[in-house]
Amino acid sequence: MEIITQLLPFVFLIAIMYFVIIRPQQKEAKARQAMIEALTKGDKVITNGGFIVTISKVEEKFLSVKVNTDTIAQITRDSIAKKYEDEA
Repeated sequence: MEIITQLLPFVFLIAIMYFVIIRPQQKEAKARQAMIEALTKGDKVITNGGFIVTISKVEEKFLSVKVNTDTIAQITRDSIAKKYEDEA
């Protein structure tokens, strides 16, 4: 019985860490993955480097993006930070 009373605080600590740290990170990762998979041609995104670019072609592992009217570059899907929404 003493072992149970000694381990009980550790069990509560692990449960608290799961609900406060691990679970929200997993939920955020799933939402980000769904956002990346739903990207289509013409969407504006913000890269991890801070560039606001327009997607011109969606491929399996890469995205072709327009940086400006003359420059088209290829980036990986992992380098997308978030979708850009015009507030105006």
